[in-house]
Amino acid sequence: MPTLRSRTAAPALAALITTAAVCAGDAVARTFPFGPRTRSVNDLGNQFVPFHARLWDLLHGRGDGGVLLNWSSGYGTSFLPDLGTYLTSPFALVVGVFPRDRIDLAVYVVTVLKMAAAAAAMAWLLPVLRSGRWWVAGVLGAAYALCGWSVIEASYNPMWLDGLIALPLLCLAAEWARTGRHRVVAPLIVAVVWTANFYTAYMATLGAALVLVVRLLTEGDKGRAAVRGLARAVGTVLLGVALAAPVLLPVYLGTKHAYPGWVRTFQPAPWPDVFARLLPTTYSFFTPALFLATVALLPACALVFHRRVPGRERWAWVGLVAVVGLSLQWRPTHLLWHAFATPNGSPYRQTFVFAGLVVMAAWISLSYGRPGRRALIAGCGVLALVAAGATFSDKVEITNWAYLLFAAGLVATAAGLALPGRGRWAPVAAVLLAGALVGQAAATTAFADRQRVANLDDYAPWGERQSVQAAAVAGADGWPAYRTDPGGELSTSNDPLLVGGQGAAYYSSHTPDVLTRTFAALGAGWTSNGRAMHSLNNPVTDAIFSVGARVYGPRDPHQRTNMPPDDRPVTVTRQEVPPLVTVRQPGSAPSFGRSPYRNQEALLGSQVYTVPQQTLRRMSGGPVKEQDSYTYVVGHGTYRLTALCPAGSEAFLWAPGLFGSARLGVQPGAQETEIRGLLPSRRAAMESLGRVAGGDGQTAAGSVPVVITLTSAHTGTVPHESLGCLDRGRLAKAVTGLQRTGATSVHVTDDGIRAELPPGSHGTVVLAAPRIAGWSCQGHPADSYLGLVAVPVPAHTTTVDCTFRPPGLRAGSAAAAGGLLVLIGLGVRGALLRRRSGRRELVLAGPD
Repeated sequence: MPTLRSRTAAPALAALITTAAVCAGDAVARTFPFGPRTRSVNDLGNQFVPFHARLWDLLHGRGDGGVLLNWSSGYGTSFLPDLGTYLTSPFALVVGVFPRDRIDLAVYVVTVLKMAAAAAAMAWLLPVLRSGRWWVAGVLGAAYALCGWSVIEASYNPMWLDGLIALPLLCLAAEWARTGRHRVVAPLIVAVVWTANFYTAYMATLGAALVLVVRLLTEGDKGRAAVRGLARAVGTVLLGVALAAPVLLPVYLGTKHAYPGWVRTFQPAPWPDVFARLLPTTYSFFTPALFLATVALLPACALVFHRRVPGRERWAWVGLVAVVGLSLQWRPTHLLWHAFATPNGSPYRQTFVFAGLVVMAAWISLSYGRPGRRALIAGCGVLALVAAGATFSDKVEITNWAYLLFAAGLVATAAGLALPGRGRWAPVAAVLLAGALVGQAAATTAFADRQRVANLDDYAPWGERQSVQAAAVAGADGWPAYRTDPGGELSTSNDPLLVGGQGAAYYSSHTPDVLTRTFAALGAGWTSNGRAMHSLNNPVTDAIFSVGARVYGPRDPHQRTNMPPDDRPVTVTRQEVPPLVTVRQPGSAPSFGRSPYRNQEALLGSQVYTVPQQTLRRMSGGPVKEQDSYTYVVGHGTYRLTALCPAGSEAFLWAPGLFGSARLGVQPGAQETEIRGLLPSRRAAMESLGRVAGGDGQTAAGSVPVVITLTSAHTGTVPHESLGCLDRGRLAKAVTGLQRTGATSVHVTDDGIRAELPPGSHGTVVLAAPRIAGWSCQGHPADSYLGLVAVPVPAHTTTVDCTFRPPGLRAGSAAAAGGLLVLIGLGVRGALLRRRSGRRELVLAGPD
């Protein structure tokens, strides 16, 4: 029976090894915080760091909005689904102790802490499954936390690491359910891990269920005892999920209201590629990151040949590992693992469960003593066949280091397992196993660090650029009198969360469908197939959304697509805008059409654009192919767009499917405007090309010829009505009218807004925020006015009160309340049973 000292020593050793290996690998790769290379690749820099900055603001009483409503992003979005997806891990609270401008370091510390916690949790679980040497549990616990899925993929998706912690904790809860212990604590563990990250917790729950089945088969639980154990386990999960429902239901419904994004079909990886990913220092995005150090692989492979292990137990664990390994490659089970939807990115997100099962099988093997010589040789043979199969891979990058590290680790592991585990040879065996683990894991971490930067988009950590931008936003901030947009030259797609302000930019797994479609109708741009909305840099939409200050600055020099360098200073422009709450005239609401210019006018309530007849030709004068009656098809080359615009107007170009550049005029020295559209993944925003000057050719109506030179670098599209000519004078008059009839005072809260209207107002009240699900005004579900929150002007009051409640919050709270009552009942029942049992023992003992 393990002692308390050995039980705590194993988790401590596992956490120490894990922390040392991860930090050593990052130091070798010279990545942040140990070197100049950024580690903020893909969603780590684009989502997780900005969202943790938002959490920092909430923890310190700053930021616009609260846990329900985020006023900073997308001109007003739901925040609880984002909180539940990215920030409800208990470890996320650690960011609050760091300075805000060290947010990247804070997220790194959180990441390493999660890995260390996963190692400790696994090291705690293993002796529960079967007693064994504490230092072996510590090494295997670290091997689990340092699996390829962890150091290669989850390290830049830190929310997934909560699943790495969840698997051993849920297996522990399942063991308690099997034996009828800790009936109150077990549901609390389920609630915590499902709240931390429901997606990977779901996968971990499936894995824990499989482990429970094996335990029931191998521990002699029969008949009613097995059924009762399964029933307790099911009840534990249901009760824990009910307790987590106030977060889970809003997250689930948030995904249902989100813009669809990518739709992918699962394609299993070729088996040679799968074998290759078991080796250290390999990388490939669409194959499973199966790497496990040989300290786990060898005893797991030797298990089937280990005769000291009872046959039922041996074959049960081997069969479980084999079945789960095969399930990674079969589409029906792939869908089951991923909640019946193929993910947009890596299609093997359940790989950590496989790693955990291999580690448990390795522990079962070693818990019965050292594998014999034949078992070790056979296990080495299996791994040699795996390495041989990897040589046929043609999609995974495999270096000579991979085979060298694999062979060296295999030799060290075999030597460590061949030595006695007790006495004077025990330290030597421990050093061999721990050394093999740290060497392979650190090298894999370093290799992955460099491969990610080379293959994925990356973002600079907080530096001078972000500090200057944040200072400019803070100096211009006038919320809620007007919004301050941090600008279109983004460092990330969530700059409003990172540097402050109340912008249009927003990137999340929960980007609302109504937000994407409304912004697209107004000419906004996007990336990530509509999930990452960009700033609406347009004076008309600024008026619609009450953007009174806008920050302009240089392009981010860290982005490789933003060359050559841009030396523009950071500046702030201001303009008169209506208040957040305005009133539109009575009548039926208009509807959106194809033209973003007309759509902007419909929301503004005034005509401010001239959309002229226009012709697109090749520079040679040849015609351009038409896709349909609304769109041209362009290829690689230069084109000329001609039209007539009023003199003094401002020319805007809307070409969402063009990737290249545009300039007003035909002279090569004119200012070039980048257009970055590759539909459907990237949508180019409407761009200003400059003022249309009067001159030769002016007509009697005051129009002048306009020539726009378009350069296309890829096959794309250009709409027939791509040019719009804005009359700034008309826009000023429209703004004045909305100011006159708009709210006289506006008060925003963490979950809504209250406004006072001028006496005698009539028509429709429009709030400059997307009509996402959850808004209600005057106690009733809010209306929609071209995608914005709306409500009829109240008949007997001048006060308009709108509140926001994320869908699912009330139902989830009710489920949690019921679950809490059940949990309290279980606690009271357990206390009464213990008291009765104590009295019975006292009576049986009799007087002294």
